[in-house]
Formats: sequence, C-alpha cells, structure tokens
Amino acid sequence: MPQSRPKNSYEINIKISSDHKLIKESKNTKFLGLDVDSSLSWKNRIDQMIKLSRACHAIRYVKYFMPQDTLRTIYFSYFHSILSYGIIFWGNSAYCSNIFKIQKRITRIIMNARNRDSCHELFKNLNILPLKSQYILLFVAKNRDSYESNSEIHNLNTRFSSDLHIPTANLTTFQKGPFYFGIKVFNYLPTSIKNTSHDINQFRSALKSFLLINSFYSLDEYFAWNSNRDLGSF
Repeated sequence: MPQSRPKNSYEINIKISSDHKLIKESKNTKFLGLDVDSSLSWKNRIDQMIKLSRACHAIRYVKYFMPQDTLRTIYFSYFHSILSYGIIFWGNSAYCSNIFKIQKRITRIIMNARNRDSCHELFKNLNILPLKSQYILLFVAKNRDSYESNSEIHNLNTRFSSDLHIPTANLTTFQKGPFYFGIKVFNYLPTSIKNTSHDINQFRSALKSFLLINSFYSLDEYFAWNSNRDLGSF
C-alpha cells in the first residue's frame, strides 16, 4: 500500500557494497513473480496484468458454444487465478481500477449484458467477488492472527469486545499503513462474522458470503455499508 513519508523525515540515500563493489540501485525487482517497485505503487505489476484483457476476447469467442457454467470455469482458471495472486499487496493500489474495468467487462460478456449495465447483480449471480471484495477477503482472512481483540486486552464485556484492539498511534503514516488498515476493515464487519474469527475456516466462509451478498466495488462502499453503526474509536 503506498505510504507518504512524515513531513519531518528526510530521504536517506543508502549505498550498499559487496567485496568492495558498489551494488547498483534498482527501481524494480522481481519477488515470487511480483514486480515490486521502489515506491510500492505496484504500477508495473498492474501494467503487466493488463494482458488479462485477452480473457475477454477468449470468452467472447467461445460463449456461443458453451454453457454459462463452463464460461465461469474458464473465468476462474484463466482470469481469477491471476487476479488473486499477490492481491493483498497490490489490491489497494491507485492503479488497480484498470484491472477492475477488465473484470467487469468479462463479467458482462459471460452474462450477455450491455456495456453500460451495472455489474453488481451480475457478480452476485455468478458468485464472483469484485476485485476490492476479493482484496478484503484475502487481506483480512490471512492476517487475522496478527492482531489482538479487545476481549484479549481487557475483560470488559462491551459491544466492541469482538473488535480488534486499536494501538495508540498519532503518526499519520502508521494510520494509513496496512496494519492499521486491517484493523479498520475487520472492525467494520458484522458482529456475527467477527465472533467466528477464532475458527479461520468458519470465519473465511462467513466473510466470503457477506462479501458475495454485498458485492462491494470499493473500500469506501464497504466502509459505508452500515452508516448507522456506532464507530466508537473511528
């Protein structure tokens, strides 16, 4: 997730050498198939994923010869598997909207919808998570063990006992970072889902069902899903 430096920080140029030879600085590197850039914008990774548009052409070509269930299977094998890989890193990038546009396009093709038709119901009918919903699912489910709940910090039985504990931090950079972000995403979940978090399989299943029903397009939409909720510390 892109983060800005605190106002009072200074850029430090680090020079690393090995065997008295200076190691050349690189703006990009490959790690487990992911193209990581020095600014963590994930632009290069997303630019590479634009080739997923080929899946649209492939499904458009065969959709007249195959039933919808088969087209859905092709989607998961040819598109969704690539979409999901590493999404917990790049899924909140400012550039990921380009991939979401392709996902909506391929969904419309499978459902034989028009170009301007909303995809909310199409995603639900196909039992497919929109990009941001998939990001929420994997980000929260994979990182639950990294946090402590309020009930683990104190014994008070309050309406926020099932929420994750929010560490005291005034630094804006920390509050915009992935650790703090994960707490906020979890605490916005329905209490019935948060109460299942002790069992990762049950929690993941309940979380996925919730995301499929709501088909969130964006994080703003997710955070606004229940505007009447008492946000407590938020």
